[in-house]
Amino acid sequence: MTSKISRIFTSIIALLAGLGIVFLLSTVSEESKGPIEQVLEKIENKIHDFEEKNIILSQTEKRSYKLKWLQAYNHDIKKLKNPTFMLFGAFDNRTEKNFKPVINLEDTLNTTFPIIHIYTAWGSKADQQFPKKAVTDIKDLGSIPMITWEPWLTAFDAKTNPNLKPMGKRDKNGLIDIANGKYDFYLQTWATEAKEFGTPIFLRLAHEMNDPYRYPWGPQNNNPKDFVAAWQHIHDVFNKMGATNIIWVWAPHPAYGFFEYYYPGSAYVDYVGIGTLNYGPVVNWSKWWTFDEIFGNHYKAFAAFKKPIMLTEFASLSYGGSRSKWYKDALEAIPVKYPLVKSLIFFHFDSDNTTTQQTLNWQIINDTSIVKTIKTEINKWDDSLKVKR
Repeated sequence: MTSKISRIFTSIIALLAGLGIVFLLSTVSEESKGPIEQVLEKIENKIHDFEEKNIILSQTEKRSYKLKWLQAYNHDIKKLKNPTFMLFGAFDNRTEKNFKPVINLEDTLNTTFPIIHIYTAWGSKADQQFPKKAVTDIKDLGSIPMITWEPWLTAFDAKTNPNLKPMGKRDKNGLIDIANGKYDFYLQTWATEAKEFGTPIFLRLAHEMNDPYRYPWGPQNNNPKDFVAAWQHIHDVFNKMGATNIIWVWAPHPAYGFFEYYYPGSAYVDYVGIGTLNYGPVVNWSKWWTFDEIFGNHYKAFAAFKKPIMLTEFASLSYGGSRSKWYKDALEAIPVKYPLVKSLIFFHFDSDNTTTQQTLNWQIINDTSIVKTIKTEINKWDDSLKVKR
């Protein structure tokens, strides 16, 4: 109660100060109109940012209370590795400042996500280090962070890392270098900070490693056995550094097969993560894929690993078929046909140009028919599977 009163008082003081400055500046002569307008704009932006932060603080308290049940899982990682109900989550690309877009999505779906998903890459830049602020913000919101961690080896600065291969040669057999400890300087630092974070983190490492077209850690540059060796080495480094709060998500591409060749072993994997994105006929290599075609046709192969399954990127585009029906059919099928699916992460990206030359919009928040369909289908699920509220 005291903290709320304090925040309200601070907001009032800031608002009065802002109004006072505006009044003073408005009395300055007409000759200074240009600079004054710039200053006023900055003040307006500052006030807006301040108000936004207070809104997030208020929502954080409400969210943390709603997710109070999750605290028991934060303190018992074994429960997270074998949940009895569905763990929902989301990624939204507009979360540079805060996670309000994710909160808006869950409010629209009338739920609260236990998992919030972010992406980060390997490299030397500040935004390629352990994402301490983001994961702390997620934790403060009451959720568990999930990180897709992409090993872009060419992103390391050559001057500060002279022992690495020349930039143009790093990707070829790069996974062997990881397995042989060439990147331990980075892994050890990252693992130490992950350990200090304390509570669980879902880590989706080097996803879609069996796709020969998209990522440099794929089979066009590396053998499957090298991927396995690199994964096991990274896992061992984390354990050695004491970062046992990691939940390891192994995520092959469902369309390219050879899953068993890339599997690091039961002791090194906690979840099998599968992306289920329906691109429709927006490009010549795709068509309107049903959820059963994307995921269901491979379910037996995924189930053979005897791990809980996470749908790491769950979404459909609108072009080429009924988007609402796609979500209906998928959510209808999951609890009946695919009982090992224990987590579903909505992919909420409004400007995706990572795969095609055109920009794609995966968002659903403004599509009332899809929102209604999702809520309706999830409400039909058995109570033991439904997301906690």
